[in-house]
This record gives sequence, C-alpha cells and structure tokens, in this order.
Amino acid sequence: MSELVSILTPTYNAEKFIQATIESVLNQTYQNWEMILVDDGSTDQTVPIIEDFAQQDNRIKLFKLSENKGNGFARNAALENAVGKYIAYLDADDLWFPEKIEKQIHFLKRNDLYFTFSFYDSIDEEGNNLNRRVESPNPLTYKELFFCNYVGNLTAVYDADYFGKIILETSQKRQDWRIWLTILKQIKTAEPVPEPLAFYRIRKDSISASKFKLVKHNFGVYREFHGYNFVFSVLLMMRFLFTQLVIKKKYIKNIV
Repeated sequence: MSELVSILTPTYNAEKFIQATIESVLNQTYQNWEMILVDDGSTDQTVPIIEDFAQQDNRIKLFKLSENKGNGFARNAALENAVGKYIAYLDADDLWFPEKIEKQIHFLKRNDLYFTFSFYDSIDEEGNNLNRRVESPNPLTYKELFFCNYVGNLTAVYDADYFGKIILETSQKRQDWRIWLTILKQIKTAEPVPEPLAFYRIRKDSISASKFKLVKHNFGVYREFHGYNFVFSVLLMMRFLFTQLVIKKKYIKNIV
C-alpha cells in the first residue's frame, strides 16, 4: 500500500494561479495524497476557488487564517495539520509534472533515502516556458547547501517518520533553506531525482525577484539561524554571492 503524502500549500491572493496549481496535484499519477491549503487572509477569490475543489475531492483540505500572518506562519499551520508519512511543498503559483510524486517516492524507497528533491523548469506569470532549467550538484553536500540553496522548495520531499515535522520560527525568512539545512545537517548529503519534475513560476513581485531582499534574507540565515557574529556573517555572504553568481551558473541550463 502506498504511503500518504501531505502537500503543504500556503495561499495569499493567488486567484490567478491557484486553480492550475491544484489541478497539477489532481493530475498526479500517485493518488495517495492530501493537499493542505492554508489561506493567509486572502481578499480576492482564492478561497472560493479552493472551496470548489475541496467540495469535489476530500483530499483537498482548506484552513483559513483570520488575518494575514505571513507565508511562514501559514506553512507551519499546514504542517501541523499534516498526517502523511511524507511532507512535500508546493507554493500556490507553482506546478508539478504529473509523475512528480510517484517518481520521488519510488526514488526514496529504491535508494533507502529520507529526503530528496529534483531539478525544475521555469515559467513566467502567464505560464509560458522560459526554457530555463535549474539543476544541482549530485549528490548535494551540506557544505554546498550552506553557501547556496540548490533545493527548489516546490521539489522537496522528506520522510516525517524519520525527521519528525520540521517546524521553524514563523518570523524567519528563507524558511525553506533553513529546513533543508536542518535536514542535511543530519544526513550530510542529499540526492536529487536528476530530472525536472516541476515548473517554478517567476513573478515580478516575488521575494526571489528582488535581489536586494534576497541578499538581506540570506544574510539572516547566517546571522540568526546559524548564530554567527555580524562580521563573520558578512564574510559568509561574500562567499554565498560568489557561489550564487559564479558556481551556480553551471547548474542553470538553457533548454529548447
């Protein structure tokens, strides 16, 4: 019997994208899943769209926050309500390939692993393929992850029976990177499924689209999460920027 996969999806004013995101889950070849959506106080039609899907499929579960508390809080709330053996992440504007879960669970079991991720392709706000593929070192070591987040949030899956539910402070930024660092600190290396299994949507208003904000939040990982002093954190950020601008480039491929 296949184990349950809990898919965590925080939402906030995602009416433009959430239907396609949910449909990409419904189209999975692996059927034993629950999709836990936590709405973070949306003021558009996000909630009615999700409610329509939830009425048609009881694997889709909606929880509503009374006010906007941030993506990290909503993600933790989803995790607290998850009951699956495996935890997977999917933001409200990203998409999965149909065999995404099936291939990853098979990969975990075949290789006796507790965590994996995959490569992914990029699309724009309108869903157009940008012909840009993001790969990673294989295997990925803790040191490599320490200087660059190679793990796409929309591709990660971990075994909650092995690691437990990894809940972080809701005020922390780059929460996803902190989760992978927590995992790799235990297992030292991680193996990706060496193919793209998801579409990452690049949006103009996203944090990742703002280079200044990204640097600021990444600095917070060294300063707050790792607890290094200010000067050493600055030095680490210099190494991070070198890795991001020089080394990671070889893992970003133009495809046709």
